[in-house]
Amino acid sequence: MNSVLDLVRDDLRGFTGYSSARSAKLDGEIWLNANESAWANPGDPLASCRRYPDPQPQALRERLATLYDCAPEQLLIGRGSDEVIDLLVRALCVPGRDAVLYTPPVFGMYAVSARLQNAPALEVPLQDAAAGFVPDIDAIITTARQGGAKLVFLCSPSNPAGLSIPLAQVERVAEALRGQALVVVDEAYAEFADTPSATRLLAGHDNVAVLRTLSKAHALAAARIGCVIADPGLIAVLRRCQAPYPVPTPCSALALAGLGEQALQQTRARIATVRSERDRLRMALSLQGHVRKVYASDANFLLVRFIDAEAAFQALLRAGVVVRDQRAAPQLHDALRITVGTPEQNDRVLDALATLEPVT
Repeated sequence: MNSVLDLVRDDLRGFTGYSSARSAKLDGEIWLNANESAWANPGDPLASCRRYPDPQPQALRERLATLYDCAPEQLLIGRGSDEVIDLLVRALCVPGRDAVLYTPPVFGMYAVSARLQNAPALEVPLQDAAAGFVPDIDAIITTARQGGAKLVFLCSPSNPAGLSIPLAQVERVAEALRGQALVVVDEAYAEFADTPSATRLLAGHDNVAVLRTLSKAHALAAARIGCVIADPGLIAVLRRCQAPYPVPTPCSALALAGLGEQALQQTRARIATVRSERDRLRMALSLQGHVRKVYASDANFLLVRFIDAEAAFQALLRAGVVVRDQRAAPQLHDALRITVGTPEQNDRVLDALATLEPVT
């Protein structure tokens, strides 16, 4: 195999997909080609939603490409990175044959998308080391080779574990699996970390893809704007497999406004606040007697082990604070994941946990 396109399912390599009314590049004054209403909805007086949107809004695509330092043709916008994960599994994995590898405890959509495609799931657990939960790179490579993995998902920073994966380790996996698997680096929390983006590897490794989202650092979770950055040929294949009109016009407009220079300045300031509060919260939690361990984090959350996780969960609920219960996840029977909030919200977390009975 000489190209990442060789990893695409045989039956989809020549697949042309659905050609929507907005796919054709036509000019005109009166548009009667998509069976849209000639009048605006009363709730939409500016008629901003009367027509179908551009499947890949060019202005947003260019803005995201600038943000992530890639070419527009390397980027596909989706309904959050969730849709892109599903697209990758459907486009590359032959049901019942090609496997998906991921590293639990980790974001659950990799397993869900594999299950929906009937793709065998290969799990290589993270190792609970002194530095935190880290990937077993040797085991990932061996398991992928032996299990016929077509996709390897590496979450960096990892959710819920919190640590980034050094680029050298990502590159090692990509080199070892060249010609066999696409290595997908999920960078949903990358803005909060110091590790460089895996997009730096794309020039020399066409079997690397990177996921990004506006849901976390950019505070646009409800807009559902995510993207995959990869080889342009693979991006073209994924576009043909994507449902029509994936980016609603109001969401595209909101994303563009949220990526303006003034908005980005505020976002950068808030990221700095989160990083500072993350350190403060980690130190304060570590000093509480009912806390077993607070893991180091490169993201906007902390994974915390408690002597009595149920008591901690209920104490937070009584204070009106909802955190993520991780006790059903592998290796995390005593853990909660706490998002880093505003300084005032973080104080409330600490005050609520301080009400717990001392451990004797």
